[in-house]
Amino acid sequence: MTSSVGPTVRRRRLGQELRRLRQEKGMTAEEVAEELMVSQSKISRLENGRRSISQRDVRDLCRTYRVEDKRLVESLMQMAKDSRQQGWWNAFGDVPYSVYIGFENDAASLRVFESQVVPGLLQTPQYAEAVIGGAIPEGTAEQLAQRVQVRMRRQERITDPLSPLRLWAVVDESALRRLVGDSRVMAEQLEYLIRMSHEPHVTVQALPFDLGSHPGMSGQFSILEFSDESDTSVVYLEGVTSDLYLEKLSDVQSYSMMYEHLRAQALNVDQTREFIAKVAQEHARNHESGK
Repeated sequence: MTSSVGPTVRRRRLGQELRRLRQEKGMTAEEVAEELMVSQSKISRLENGRRSISQRDVRDLCRTYRVEDKRLVESLMQMAKDSRQQGWWNAFGDVPYSVYIGFENDAASLRVFESQVVPGLLQTPQYAEAVIGGAIPEGTAEQLAQRVQVRMRRQERITDPLSPLRLWAVVDESALRRLVGDSRVMAEQLEYLIRMSHEPHVTVQALPFDLGSHPGMSGQFSILEFSDESDTSVVYLEGVTSDLYLEKLSDVQSYSMMYEHLRAQALNVDQTREFIAKVAQEHARNHESGK
């Protein structure tokens, strides 16, 4: 059960194993919580990997489930110990979407649809600063700088020479035209987006306004997939005060089908580069004219 993956995925795997043991015992989360004199929500968070799992938690749960295989218990205890190791993002303090970063850090591929902004993994520092500054207008200069640093650090998954993240991005025209920062920032951002689209593991497709309505009109979403078959795919929906992670097979399949429709409806790769280049030129002309 050991692996080179990060703490987020380790917690998820451990939680899945603990859920399996509970179900084999025929117990509900409520019954387990009552026996251990803890809240039912704690049991749920342990099983879905959203909460750090201590070795004591594992020991108590294994006793409750009457697990007699000592090697299994020892393996689960080691997983709990490993899952409490900190990821690189912990060095930046309280990052609000740290769970997502953990998934992204260990994912093999990422499919993302963006309707409002250029995907975070493909943003320039200037564009990222303007996006984050607009999203948290009451944030301090220190908080803004920290968020930008985290975003830039995340992008190392794209440039990793050994195992780069396979990224497929469908981007709505509104994200390409929305004036984030100023016209110069936008022109440079779109030129960078074109350059990144030439990377063999990065695919970018634009979805122009004149293509009409599409399945992504309900908003942004991401689908993360992992190289280990035991790690099921995750759909990520970003919220204002909390995020949503969907892991049920039916949910993942629904969003995957939506994404296939988006990819089929969007411009192809070459058409996308031409389209983005035209929009970038418009931003550049606006900058030259002082708009």
